[in-house]
Amino acid sequence: MTEPMTLDRSRLQVLMDREIRQFRDDHPKSLALFERAKGSLLAGVPMSWMVKWAGGFPIFVERAAGAHFSDVEGHDYIDFCLGDTGAMAGHGAPATVAAVEHQLDGHGITHMLPTEDAIWCGEELQRRFGLKYWQFTLTATDANRFAIRLARMVTGRPKIAVHDFCYHGSVDETIATLGPDGRVGPREGNMGPPVDPAVTTRVVPYNDLPALEAALSHRDVAVLLIEPALTNIGIVLPETGYLEGVRELTRQYGTLLIIDETHTICAGPGGYTRAFGLDPDILVIGKTIGGGIPVGTYGFSAELGDRINAMLEVDNSDVGGVGGTLAGYALSLAAVRATLGKVLTEAAFERMIPLAERWAAGVQDAIQARNVPWHVTRLGCRAEYHFLPMPPRDGAAQWAASDPELERFLHLYVMNRRILMTPFHNMALMSPDTTEADVDAHTAAFGAALDELFG
Repeated sequence: MTEPMTLDRSRLQVLMDREIRQFRDDHPKSLALFERAKGSLLAGVPMSWMVKWAGGFPIFVERAAGAHFSDVEGHDYIDFCLGDTGAMAGHGAPATVAAVEHQLDGHGITHMLPTEDAIWCGEELQRRFGLKYWQFTLTATDANRFAIRLARMVTGRPKIAVHDFCYHGSVDETIATLGPDGRVGPREGNMGPPVDPAVTTRVVPYNDLPALEAALSHRDVAVLLIEPALTNIGIVLPETGYLEGVRELTRQYGTLLIIDETHTICAGPGGYTRAFGLDPDILVIGKTIGGGIPVGTYGFSAELGDRINAMLEVDNSDVGGVGGTLAGYALSLAAVRATLGKVLTEAAFERMIPLAERWAAGVQDAIQARNVPWHVTRLGCRAEYHFLPMPPRDGAAQWAASDPELERFLHLYVMNRRILMTPFHNMALMSPDTTEADVDAHTAAFGAALDELFG
């Protein structure tokens, strides 16, 4: 057997310098807009994480439709980022756009009163995920935050538990990790944590049931908040029996279970929960279901919902830390109804998942053909490559194998060939409008990048 290929760092730097020059040469208008933006936008971007784009400045978008967008230079891009799930339904899905236009035209954007769309959305979410009661927010972050507060109220317990290297938006308690000594502390990059995360949070490695039992055995954990598969650190799948063990342990120690499907909705129309028969007490999802209009939602089992409802005080319902003036507003629910009812349907997933299989197979074949010691993992209509020969078992293993320099090169290489990947990791997502030609274009570009790196 031949030895796996090793990376020549000096070669990587030469190639990276070339790709950066090409990117700057190809994007003079975006560069000019970026320089102008520095006069009014912090770091020249409307949100700080937009500085992570591989070219040194972001592409400025002019138009977007389906699985493609064009920038201010007029370049057309295949979009596998899709707003990091926010545009998984495709850019400007006609059914969602029509519903939004209808709502805007004389039906009101927000009026702090319910519409019939809210009932339809609750019934559809109930059908898809199996939980009885639903509430709406602007983001999944809000949904997670509110669900945690309600779990603390019901259980009377102060702490939450999460997986190491989890991602649940900007919820303070979840931006925590395990240090080398096994103690909980702020995750690298946690900006201005309000309190030491050890005060609020217990952190356990993914796929580690003994560690989870040790964390829950204190009986001070109100709720365990998890993604059923890690995604934002890189896709890490559960080992056989792990999620069943999670559910058994949470019940044994009186801890509620929240499943965050915001990214794992890629597993199917009912997310990982329906695809694998999970039974959470609370389920959270956001981004995708509004087709690009801000929305989040969280649902409760019948038993938990009835308990919460019995504890709520009408007179104080507007000041309890759960809510927001635009939560459940009319425009977002019109968008959700159209997106779930007409765009992200069963038929759409029947197209999207095979496309992700094709993407994963193409990348894996390219890796194997060049004897590169990397691995591809797929979850539904999402797939990702890792700089590891075998799939990672937990978030720490994936984090240890991260290579920002190499990742940036691969992202920039395909971006210079008009293909966009998610800037935070090596993930590709399929939309209802993605085509086999789109997938094959990435396979070709990725293979060419490996040839240049290892050839």
